[in-house]
Amino acid sequence: MREVADVPVEVVTRLRAICLNLPESYEEVAWTGIRWLVRGRTYAHVLAVCNSWPPAYARAAGTDGPATVLTFRSSGPELSALGHTGPPFFPTPWRSDEVGLLLGDDPDWIEITELLHESYRARAPRNLVALLDRGDR
Repeated sequence: MREVADVPVEVVTRLRAICLNLPESYEEVAWTGIRWLVRGRTYAHVLAVCNSWPPAYARAAGTDGPATVLTFRSSGPELSALGHTGPPFFPTPWRSDEVGLLLGDDPDWIEITELLHESYRARAPRNLVALLDRGDR
């Protein structure tokens, strides 16, 4: 049986603080890693790549690991820019509106927060996006 690498606790803790502060956001254990959803729609997924597993993520991110990968949704000019920027960003081949980010030793948590808020906006119903935009909870 393959041993699955764990996402560092510090990373999960930071992502959890960002994501669970969004209206009706909740967390689930994914087939690998952890994902955050709003009304059944995933807007963030974090996982570990180790020894080229999981292979689709290892290929997309261009790494055999060990590495931590965050995927999120984007749209418009930002999607194109992020998908073509190059490392640490990469396009995912399985969803046209998804971008991956290799989280290094010192992630920019301000940028990650902005990216996750935009990902949430892309997946959440309009009434919840309106709550976020008003600053309500």
